[in-house]
Amino acid sequence: MIERYSRPEMAALWTMEARFSSWLEVELAVCEAWARLGVIPPADLAEIRAKAAFDVERILEIEEKTRHDVIAFLTAVEEKVGVSARFIHLGCTSSDIVDTANALLLVRAGAMILADIDKVLAVLKDMALAHQNLLCMGRTHGIHAEPTSFGLKMAGFYAEFARHKERFAAAVENIRVGKISGAVGTYAHLSPELEALACDILGLDVDPVSTQIVQRDRHAHYFTSLALLGGGVERLCTELRHLQRTEVSEVEEGFAKGQKGSSAMPHKKNPISAENLCGLSRLLRTNAIASMENMPLWHERDISHSSVERVIMPDSTILADYILSRLAGLLANLRVLPENMARNLDSSYGLFYSQRVLVGLLDLGLARQQAYELVQAAAMRSWDLRRPFKDEVLNDAEIRKNLSLETLERLFDPCYYLRHVSTVYQRVFGQSQE
Repeated sequence: MIERYSRPEMAALWTMEARFSSWLEVELAVCEAWARLGVIPPADLAEIRAKAAFDVERILEIEEKTRHDVIAFLTAVEEKVGVSARFIHLGCTSSDIVDTANALLLVRAGAMILADIDKVLAVLKDMALAHQNLLCMGRTHGIHAEPTSFGLKMAGFYAEFARHKERFAAAVENIRVGKISGAVGTYAHLSPELEALACDILGLDVDPVSTQIVQRDRHAHYFTSLALLGGGVERLCTELRHLQRTEVSEVEEGFAKGQKGSSAMPHKKNPISAENLCGLSRLLRTNAIASMENMPLWHERDISHSSVERVIMPDSTILADYILSRLAGLLANLRVLPENMARNLDSSYGLFYSQRVLVGLLDLGLARQQAYELVQAAAMRSWDLRRPFKDEVLNDAEIRKNLSLETLERLFDPCYYLRHVSTVYQRVFGQSQE
C-alpha cells in the first residue's frame, strides 16, 4: 500500500546505498575544504575524487569485525582509493560525518514533504472556492448548531495546512546545519574555517556551537512539526469520516469500480482512506515523542539517540510522504452531496434559527433571560413535537407580541449565515468566489 502512494525518491533516500553515499558526499566536501586550505595536495584530491567509492556488501562484511559502521565505511573506501585515502576523514570524528549527512537527507526529504503539502493545499483551495456558498449544518458536540458552508470548512483546513507548511519549512531550515568540529566540538584537529568551507560546499549552514554532535532539539523540531502535521491530517479525516456516516451522508469517499467494502455486507462503502490516515498519523506523533527523548544526552554526547534515529528518520519522512499523497487523492476524489446537506439542515426543524430569534427579541429591549426562556420553550416544543421551529415561534403569543411577521421572515433567512464568508475568504486566499 505504501508503494502505491509514496514517491520512489523518498524511499530511495533511506536505503543503505543512499546513507553511505551521503557520508561520502560529506567526506569529499571536507577533503575539498582541506585542499582549498592547502593541506591536501591537488594530485591527492584528484585521486580521491576519481576513486572514492564503496560497496555496501563490503562495508557490512568489515562491520562484522569492527562493530563500527563509520570505520567499516572508511576502510571500504580506502580500499578503493589507495594511498591518497590517508587524507579522508582527516581530523574528523564519526558524528562530523553522520550528523552532517543526516542534515542533507532530512533537508532533501523535507523538500519532498513540502511539495506534498502544496498538493494538499491546492486541492483544499479548489474545494473551498467551489463550495464557498454551499450551506450545510455546523455542529458542536456532534449536535446541530448553526449553518456554515462546506467551502468554509475547507477554507479552515486550508488555513491550518498553510500553518503546518510554515512550521515544517522552519524546521527544515533549522536542521539545515552541519558540524565539522571534531570529537567534542573544539576543532582540536580542524578549524572553523575548514568547517565553513565544507558546509558551504554541501549547501548547509554551520551549527554555531556543537559538541560531538548537532544538538537534538533541531531534530525534535523537525519531527514534532511532522507530528503536528499528522494531527491536522487526522482532524480533517475525522471530519470526513463523520460526514460520511449513514445518518449524515454529506460526503463520500470515491469508490472505484470493483471495490469491495465488506466481506460480509455487499452494500458497504466505508471511509477506509480517512480511517487509514487517522491511524497512520498517530505513528508520526509517536515518533515525535522518541525525537524529544533523544534531546538529553550525556555530556558532549552518548549514542542512545542513534538507534532511534535510524528508525524514525526514514519511517516518519516516508510515512508523511505517503499520508499527504494519499490525502490529496482522497480529497480530489471526494463526492460532495449538497442534497443531503439540505436534507440535514431541515432535519432539526429549523431549530438553528433560535439565536436569530433570541437576538431579535433582545434588539427590541427584552431582558436576556426573559427572551432566552421564551425562545427555549418554543425550541423544546419544536423538538419534542417534531414540528417546525418557525411554526412554534409564530404560534407563541408572547414572542409574536414583540416580533412582527415581517421581522420573523427576515430572521428565518438562511442566507444570513453566509454574509461574512467572503471576508474570511479574503483573509485566507486574498480572494473569494461569489
